[in-house]
Amino acid sequence: MWPRLYPHPQGPPRLLFADKEGRIYDHPSFLAMGLAGYDVILPEEEDFIPLPTGSALYVLPGRHPVGFDPQSGSPQVLYENPYQPGEPAFALAAYLAPAHTQLYLAPYVEGSRDLSPLPLFSYAACGFYRGRFWATAFRSDFDHRQEVRFFNENLIEKKAQAIKRQFPKNRLVKHLVENCVFRYRCPAARNFVLRRWEAPIPTSPVCNARCLGCLSYQEKDGPHLAQERIGFVPTAEEIAEAMVPHLKRAPQALVSFGQGCEGEPLLQAQTLEKAISLIRRNTSRGTINLNTNASLPEAIERLRKAGLDSMRVSLASAREKYYQAYFRPRGYGLQEVKKSISIMKKTGGFVSLNLFIFPGLTDEEEELEALCDLVSLGVDFIQLRNHAIDPLWYLRRVNFKSSGRYLGIKGLITELTRRFPRLRFGYFNPPLR
Repeated sequence: MWPRLYPHPQGPPRLLFADKEGRIYDHPSFLAMGLAGYDVILPEEEDFIPLPTGSALYVLPGRHPVGFDPQSGSPQVLYENPYQPGEPAFALAAYLAPAHTQLYLAPYVEGSRDLSPLPLFSYAACGFYRGRFWATAFRSDFDHRQEVRFFNENLIEKKAQAIKRQFPKNRLVKHLVENCVFRYRCPAARNFVLRRWEAPIPTSPVCNARCLGCLSYQEKDGPHLAQERIGFVPTAEEIAEAMVPHLKRAPQALVSFGQGCEGEPLLQAQTLEKAISLIRRNTSRGTINLNTNASLPEAIERLRKAGLDSMRVSLASAREKYYQAYFRPRGYGLQEVKKSISIMKKTGGFVSLNLFIFPGLTDEEEELEALCDLVSLGVDFIQLRNHAIDPLWYLRRVNFKSSGRYLGIKGLITELTRRFPRLRFGYFNPPLR
C-alpha cells in the first residue's frame, strides 16, 4: 500500500526551532514530534521523507516548539534557545510542496492567548537528521503540473504578455495575468498562460459560506488574507473566449470554475451554464470541472446538462457539527451537499471530494464513518489536500472534542480503500477526456 518512494531517516530526526531573527537550529538532543488534534506524538522514522523540493520552512512567531526529551522520556516545551541562553525559541513548520500530504502537524505552545492567527498555510511537522530537513508526509499524487522545476520564469513572462495581447478586451484574461500570474504566482494561472494542464476560471465575488479558512475573505479577527477576491463576474463570452483555446490545445486539458480568489461559483450558475454551453459548441475536448461547496443541487443539475464533466466538493469534515462550525453556511447544509453529489452521479458525472487533511480530526473513527456515508453516494476520487489553517486556532473555533480514537492519515486511506476498492486518491483534479 505504501511503497518506499523516498528514503527515510535511519534514526529519529531532531527538533527544529528558530531564534527571534529567524535563524534555524536543530536541538542537540530533543527529537521532532508531531501533532494530531491536541495530542503530541513521536512519529515513526518511516513517517518522515526528505523535505520535498518546492516546500518551505516557516517560523511560527510567539509559539514555542514541543520536542521529545530522551532523558525524561516525555515531551518538553522548548521556551529558551539552548545555544543562546535567555533568548526565546520559536516553533518551525513545513509548508509542503503540492502533491504531498501531511501526516502530522507541527506541535507548539502559544506564548500568549492574544496572538493573531497564523497565516493560511499548512503546518506540517518537520525535523533534521544528518544534514537534511525531513517532513512527516507522503507523496499523494505523481502529476507534476505544479512542480517548481517545470516553471520557466522568462517563458511565463513572455507567454503572459502574449495572451494579454491576444485578448486585449477580456477582463478574465487580464485578471488571470495581472493578479493571478504576476501578483500571486498562482500555479494554475501560470499553466493557463503556458497553455497546459489545468486552467482556473474565477467568476464569483460573493459566497454563501463564511469559511474559517477562506483565502479571499476574513473577518477582522481572522487570519491575514492570502489573496484578494475577484471583484467582477466575467461574462459567458469572456469565459469561453479564454478557455476554448486552452481546451483545444493543452495536453491533459482541464478548466476549473471555483478558485481560492473567489466566492462560490454556483451563485453565478446562470453565467456558468451559458459559458459551458458556449465552450461545448466550440470543442468537445478536455474536462470542464467545478470546484464548489455543492450548496445548490438545482444549479448542479443545470450545469451538468450544459456539459459540466466533473465536480469537486470542498470538505473540512463530514460530521454535521464540524461542517457547520467550519463552513458557517448560509441557506444550505450537508443535506444539500449530499443531494448535489447524488444528482451529479445519477447523470453520469464525476465527483471528487476536496478533503482538507487535518491529522487527529480527519482520521478520527467517527469522521471515517461520516465520510463513508458521503463516499457511498458514488464519490469517485478523494483529493488529499493539507488544511491551510492555524491548527490550535482552528481546533478552538470549531470546539473540537477529541475522542482519542483515530487511525492515522495512512490508516484512514487504507480503511477507505478496503471499504471502497474503486475509490481513487490524489491531490489534483484529474483530467477525464
